[in-house]
Amino acid sequence: DYEQKYPPDEEYKELSERSRFYKTYMDECTKFDFDMVENWRDGLDMLLVFAALFSAVVTTFVVQTCQSLRVDYAAVIATLMLRLIDVQVAISQGASANEVAVLNLDPSASFKAKSVDQWINGLWFTSLALSLTTTLVAVLTKQWINEYMILPSGTPRDRSRIRHFRFVGLEQWHVPLIIGLLPVLMHISLGVFFAGFIIFLCSLDVVMAASLGCLTGVGALAYLISNLLPLLYANCPYKTPLALYTFRLVSWVRRRIDSLRSH
Repeated sequence: DYEQKYPPDEEYKELSERSRFYKTYMDECTKFDFDMVENWRDGLDMLLVFAALFSAVVTTFVVQTCQSLRVDYAAVIATLMLRLIDVQVAISQGASANEVAVLNLDPSASFKAKSVDQWINGLWFTSLALSLTTTLVAVLTKQWINEYMILPSGTPRDRSRIRHFRFVGLEQWHVPLIIGLLPVLMHISLGVFFAGFIIFLCSLDVVMAASLGCLTGVGALAYLISNLLPLLYANCPYKTPLALYTFRLVSWVRRRIDSLRSH
């Protein structure tokens, strides 16, 4: 009860620098900002942990598969050893070493990686780049909201105006939108990784690749449906920032269509 918490203002000074109005406004805004920022921080902390673990997993795969994009000198050495054995066998049988076919094993010759290797590494490098980008933006947004919460000292009226100025800037520069779409960027990274993983398994075992592809397809379909259900049912609890912005986009499209029909 702010009437009991703060004494009443003098007549004609209800909007003075230290009036009860500004003190009450700051108390309410502090509670609102605290809840909003804590929700953002919790989501960003979980996202940072997941992105760090996921990036480590992708890096492990990339380190192994990127070897296929350059000359395999171990294979060249093994081939040279086999040719040396052929030469020794030919000499032991009385043949001339010149009769053994000569292979062109020049490592400096033009090398072209297989198309499947290019696809796998391209998808996994893209996934890793998206994951690291998500981590970078998440760290930046944590710095933004920390700066937003720091208010300079001053009268309640000055603090109220500065807080309102910052809140308007927060909305105008779409900081809530950026924070809300960061998980979507992480989900895209995960999807790109699974696409490369399926291609990778195709070169090893088609049946296993098909099984993983079916599971990935079911997961992608469930993800899509969970984001569309809140648009159809208001009481659906599967609400995410992506569903919220999708709802706003659909509402905007409907309004545009209605306005065009009215004209």
